[in-house]
Amino acid sequence: MKKGIHPVYYSNAKVICACGSTFTTGSTQEEIKTELCSSCHPFYTGKQKLVDSARRVEKFKAKVGAQKEIAKTRKGKKVKRAAQAKARAKKEVKVKADSGVKKVSKKKANKK
Repeated sequence: MKKGIHPVYYSNAKVICACGSTFTTGSTQEEIKTELCSSCHPFYTGKQKLVDSARRVEKFKAKVGAQKEIAKTRKGKKVKRAAQAKARAKKEVKVKADSGVKKVSKKKANKK
């Protein structure tokens, strides 16, 4: 190895995680600060941990909460269609014909 071109290697470099865990390793930096480590990473722990940058998680949770509140007051498609069918049934008038019973709307019945 040429002298003077390689960085200094620290065999006891200290790694500090955001969760508070610390361990030593070899590196060209004396101290390394990280957000995730093997003791808090979801892959190793099996628990979900959301790393929030720029309040994205809070914004998403607020949006989902607002949608749930709106959904409580909204009617579903089936309810709306049933109400429309009920209203349509009130408007229809049954007219007896020679071949059977026909359903005719009130507008058509009034024109005759």
